[in-house]
Amino acid sequence: MRTARRTFLASTLASIAAPAVMRLARADAPPITLKLHHSLSSVSSGHDKFLSPWARNIEAESGGRIRIDIFPSMQLGGAPAQLFDQARDGVADIVWAVPSRTPGRFPKIETFELPFVPARRALVSSKALQDFAAAYLKDEFDEVHPICFSCMDRGVVHADAAVRTVEDIKGRKLHVQTRLAGEAMRVLGAHPVLMPSAQLPVAITEHVVDGCVDPWHMVPPLRLNDLLKTHTEFSDSSLSSRTLVLAMNKAAYDRLPRDLKIVVDNNSGQLAAGMAGAMWDVQAGAVADTVAERGDVIVTLLPEAVAHWRRATAPVVEAWLKDMKEEKADGGRLLASARALLAKYANEPEPQPSPTAPPPKQEIVAQPAQRPQSEVTTMPKLDAPAAKPAATTASAPVAKPAPPAAPAAPAAPAPHMATRTPSPPPRAPAAPPAPPTAAAEPVAKPIPPPPPPPAVAAAPPAPPPASAPAPTLPVAKPVPAAVAPPKTLDIPL
Repeated sequence: MRTARRTFLASTLASIAAPAVMRLARADAPPITLKLHHSLSSVSSGHDKFLSPWARNIEAESGGRIRIDIFPSMQLGGAPAQLFDQARDGVADIVWAVPSRTPGRFPKIETFELPFVPARRALVSSKALQDFAAAYLKDEFDEVHPICFSCMDRGVVHADAAVRTVEDIKGRKLHVQTRLAGEAMRVLGAHPVLMPSAQLPVAITEHVVDGCVDPWHMVPPLRLNDLLKTHTEFSDSSLSSRTLVLAMNKAAYDRLPRDLKIVVDNNSGQLAAGMAGAMWDVQAGAVADTVAERGDVIVTLLPEAVAHWRRATAPVVEAWLKDMKEEKADGGRLLASARALLAKYANEPEPQPSPTAPPPKQEIVAQPAQRPQSEVTTMPKLDAPAAKPAATTASAPVAKPAPPAAPAAPAAPAPHMATRTPSPPPRAPAAPPAPPTAAAEPVAKPIPPPPPPPAVAAAPPAPPPASAPAPTLPVAKPVPAAVAPPKTLDIPL
């Protein structure tokens, strides 16, 4: 009996102590290190605003048991087109790859790269693509463990002259990023040019291309707005887009303990897709605002005009449907599903930029009368400064009445007048009454004006000029009585 009792107590104590021992073992175990590889630079928004925060979330939620080392700019070797294979083969544990870099290999995901199919907002397209992938892309990406799918920000036509109609794009040589964007340019009458994005500035300078169809986030690193001063985008939908997949090596995922797999899963799917889409939208908005403030013209074609472009690019969609039929896939069903999912997420709230970097202000100016219904042009606030000089010239006559050359001095404070108080324009018209001319003499601080009044005071003794003092007295008295002039006094001071 005693032996049995001792055995029972020992087993009970062992079962109670087992979790504590396991926790100690986990604490002592080194963290699992995963290598994340991508082609963007370490200062890009994709790296800084999406991949880094996502990796830090994984590390925090795993209690430090997972560590993710990020290698930007292809630091682990290879070319961007090889990233997917690196995840499949285990060269990297996680990659952020662009499927369209290997045309024809992932035909179903190209549904979201067809002209005017993806939404104008990357957040909407990314969330729709994530649902689409869960339903239709498992076979295309079964060699890896997909974490999330997303779309880049909208494609914009950057050119040296405004593109408002299909006719404006004909004959132009334009850089494109995807096969389907190139097909769209061909049917529109343009000449698509595929080349590495890094070569684009030189190609523009040497007139190899006349412009490009690229997303907003590519403008700052390539300084495209220094070379191309007009930008055309499309409301509601995008002329082109590019899909991405954040994929993990299958063996690396399978090696994770069950609780760590849950951590990865909790940061996958819609959560990660939403992070990526919001990041692209915030970046696109910030770049567009900066470009407009620098003086560039941004033309946004409204739905009526976009419908004409959509009809013109319809042959690209029809050719893709035929290709899908040859692949034994129902292209019509894929396209209908993509459009339904895009409509499902169309009302997603706009992502808000960081409060530390508020976007610059813009002014939207309607187009000329001949095409008010088809486009909206975003212009910088260049007219506001022009109005202020007008106020300065309006106030100049007030200082001008002074006969001596001294009145030229008040012209110097004119800029201060416009900068200090924005209200001079309304008060300037109120001051014009002719009598204030005498009041303007006190306004001007120069000493020359005071001498004339003493002369008037000396004039009364002489009988002949008696008629002269009469007109001067009313002019001298308004100076003390006219308390209104102090309002004008406030303006130059």
